[in-house]
Amino acid sequence: MGHLLTIHDVGDVRLDDYTRPRPGPHDVVVKMKACGICGSDLSYIKHGGIPTPGTLTALGHEGAGEIMFVGDAVEGISVGQPVIVNPMNTPSYIGSGGPEGAFTEELLVREARLGDSILPIPEGIPYDIAAMCEPLAVAMHGVNRAEATAGTKLVVFGCGPIGLGMVLWAVDRGCDVIALDLAEERLERARALGARTINPANEDPVARIKEFHGSEMHFGRERSSSDAYIDAAGGPAILAQVVTIAKKHARHVITAAYMKPIELPAGPMLTSEMTITTAVGYPTEFPEVVAAMPRLAGQIRSIISHHLPFERIIEGLEIAATPQSAKVMIEFDA
Repeated sequence: MGHLLTIHDVGDVRLDDYTRPRPGPHDVVVKMKACGICGSDLSYIKHGGIPTPGTLTALGHEGAGEIMFVGDAVEGISVGQPVIVNPMNTPSYIGSGGPEGAFTEELLVREARLGDSILPIPEGIPYDIAAMCEPLAVAMHGVNRAEATAGTKLVVFGCGPIGLGMVLWAVDRGCDVIALDLAEERLERARALGARTINPANEDPVARIKEFHGSEMHFGRERSSSDAYIDAAGGPAILAQVVTIAKKHARHVITAAYMKPIELPAGPMLTSEMTITTAVGYPTEFPEVVAAMPRLAGQIRSIISHHLPFERIIEGLEIAATPQSAKVMIEFDA
């Protein structure tokens, strides 16, 4: 018998005893080695389960481990292989509402497919770096939605694990990156990745953004010369701030989850013809993230702030909720 992290109700999450279901011919079982705690895990706990409070919900979707069982009908995957799980490509969206969650010793992956739901870990990449693939893919998709390329002036609001991942990819592409956060510890990580930083707690963010990226006049209003903005923070004032300073045809990508409506001052937007869009998940980014891991392993590691053994996962959830933390990585057999 193993264990599985499960939501029982609002704010009620437990490490329950768990017996893994028997795998079928199309399934694999992964002996878990590392799994990151995600902000959405904390949201699901706050909500009390998926889709409704009181629904038993298995958690964990940022997982990497070693193949321990392969069904007869599965091709190209072998026992002992180190792999990353793409939860979005599993039939039950592992850790986001289905019966399986990756915070368990042995994870059943149904209808496993190599290169789709299961990706081999590049040689020499440790499991904790490999488990960063999922949040890094979310981050890459956000940067892709911002249409950021070399030379793009990009502003990232929020330096949690996703925001830091966005800084990593944008700097790697040759963008001029500004990152904002209220926690100095997180800003320090953003600076180490190559961003210039602003702390709105003690600086005027609008003035500083214009100072860093330059400004231009458009329809009688001074606008920031930033090309794109990404909201990975979820602050309700961010949209209005961006719309007010955005230059002609600037792009704003919302990747934070808003539960309530936010204000849009449409007046300044009328003259800028800016685009407001969203980014969710990682429709195609997983393989590219995996391929970049050997080259960027050091930068990826800098986003992990804590390593904890599986038995201390409840403590890990508390740490992940603090603004000072970055990625909290849970390890098995550590």
